[in-house]
Amino acid sequence: MSNLAKNYNRKKISFSYGKGSYLYSTDGKKYLDFVMGIAVNSLGHAHPSLVKTINKQSKKLWHVSNAFQIPEGENLAKKLCKKTFADYVMFQNSGAEATEAAIKVARRYFFSIGKPNKNRILCIKNSFHGRTLAAIYASGSKKMTEGFGPKVPGFDHIEFRDTKPRFLNIKSKIKNNTAAIMVETILGEGGIKVIPDKCLRYLRKICNEKKILLILDEVQCGIGRSGDFFAFEQSKVKPDIVPIAKGIGGGFPIGAVLMNKKVASGMVPGTHGSTFGGNPLAMTVGNKVMDIVSNKKFLKKVKSSSKYFLSNLKEIKDKYPNIIKQIRGKGLLIGIQLHFDQTKFIKSLEKNYLLTIRAAENVIRILPPLNVKKNEIDLALKIIKKVCKEYK
Repeated sequence: MSNLAKNYNRKKISFSYGKGSYLYSTDGKKYLDFVMGIAVNSLGHAHPSLVKTINKQSKKLWHVSNAFQIPEGENLAKKLCKKTFADYVMFQNSGAEATEAAIKVARRYFFSIGKPNKNRILCIKNSFHGRTLAAIYASGSKKMTEGFGPKVPGFDHIEFRDTKPRFLNIKSKIKNNTAAIMVETILGEGGIKVIPDKCLRYLRKICNEKKILLILDEVQCGIGRSGDFFAFEQSKVKPDIVPIAKGIGGGFPIGAVLMNKKVASGMVPGTHGSTFGGNPLAMTVGNKVMDIVSNKKFLKKVKSSSKYFLSNLKEIKDKYPNIIKQIRGKGLLIGIQLHFDQTKFIKSLEKNYLLTIRAAENVIRILPPLNVKKNEIDLALKIIKKVCKEYK
């Protein structure tokens, strides 16, 4: 009997090791892993550069308190700020921690300028910002919040329609006590819904008009996953705050909040902290991932892989219109929406040694490593075609 709590519905499969795009199970089977820890293993399993980096740093220094300067963190913060809109970075350990910290930064900013009552955050209903207490109420999902009362106050919600994309009644939802709008640039758990650039520009315009902050959650869709370093880059929008995690660690736990100078002014000593956030080992790994993923040639290859993958998936959809309703996504954050519940289809893919994961709205989420090879995409396409052909 397992002594692990039952909060996960785990598949009856375990793995002994991984290499590149593949996982090898304890019973000797080889799986093409297009889950990658849910967009975490951005460079695949056991990437040689990351293995070397971890081995080298582990012999020097793992952890020191944030009471001291940590050069590895300074280096990573400098790289992130040079690459993005940000002026300052706070390091955490996960995406949920990063979004919680983003909420704190927004509220603290208004407190610091004498407006403590501006503290409510406007989010998309049924979005996903993590599993911590404030984050689940930010998401506005009944399923996620059920049984975890009393309700954490401070969050309001809007609807996002991806057909003729728009935000419903957004202006009427902004009140005098609204501090920020927080949205995922691409809704991941919510069904791989890409918020169009024009909608992001609209959000920025409204935030400017109302003198509130814009928080773009790039925990899942950031760090090259979209084909750009951040998914919002093509919109030319400059957010105030961006939480990141997942891909920046390449499989190692790292989270961060990126922010501009204005909002960072409220974060003085004692306002936030993390025991493990920004430790030397994590920061060394993050620096190596950053060096690889932020490279223009690398990101160009992600876009090329995405174009090839998406175009071929759309051909499969056209061949099996009664099975596949829509192909969604951007970069290598891809969704296959079915006309019916996706559970059986995902199991069939697994039986053919392709690992995928579910999202809302009957969507199968596909998250290959960013350095996926063409022959690996071809294998995935072959398996998807096979399952479509055999599906009843």
